[in-house]
This record gives sequence, structure tokens and C-alpha cells, in this order.
Amino acid sequence: MLQVTENIALSEDEIEEQFIRAPGPGGQNVNKVASAVQLRFNAAASPALSPAVLRRLARLAGRRMTSEGVIVLTASRFRSQDQNRKDARERLLALIREAATPPRPRRATRTPRASKRRRLESKRQRSGLKKLRGSVNRAEE
Repeated sequence: MLQVTENIALSEDEIEEQFIRAPGPGGQNVNKVASAVQLRFNAAASPALSPAVLRRLARLAGRRMTSEGVIVLTASRFRSQDQNRKDARERLLALIREAATPPRPRRATRTPRASKRRRLESKRQRSGLKKLRGSVNRAEE
């Protein structure tokens, strides 16, 4: 069991890991060893996630979540398979933890009277300055 929060725990069999070759430079090691990890977690089918958490998770995951609700994370930061595996799991847990915290409701506030007064005063000053830029009427000589 992976404990995400005090209310959410994921079963080990919900997470599917596949080891792949890491892309990019690395010489002989990268061509021989499948050290990168592709982690798949079916969030839509997970009984541990409530619908509200699932909605927030889908928004946070973005394109890392497929249309079927499967989160796909690829970890290839380290050279060792074990470190990449830990990294992928930590990233998944961090993503779910962030989705598990509900957003704080926004409290509507009013614009302070002083700032309204300052804004209108600056508009009056700017208006007066622009009025002085008008064309000059010369008296006939």
C-alpha cells in the first residue's frame, strides 16, 4: 500500500511499471540498459479517489492523463532503474496529494474607497494634461 494522504491509499497492483530505454545522450549504457520507467496509473478506475479529487487530478495532470483516465509518467532522470522507479512514484504521489487538497474558496472583496479616489484623481490630472495639448488659436494680426 502506498499512503498518499491520511484518507487516500493506493494499492501496489493499481500501478503498472514498464522499463524502457532512456532517450538522449549517454553512450553505450543508454543503448544497452532499459533504465527509464514508464509508470501507468488508472485514476478513473481507482476506488481510492473521489470524483472531486479525480476532476482536480485531471486538470493538474493535463496531457499526462489519457482520455481513458490513465496517468502516464516517464522518469529517466537517473541512470539507475531503482532511482527512476522511486522518482516516478514520488511524482505520482505528489500529483495526487496536490489534487487531494481542495482549493480555498475565494472571498469577494470590495475595492477600497481610497484607491478609487486615487484612480479618479489621476484620470482627472491626465485629462487636464491632454486638454492643454490642444491646437493654439492665434489672433489675427
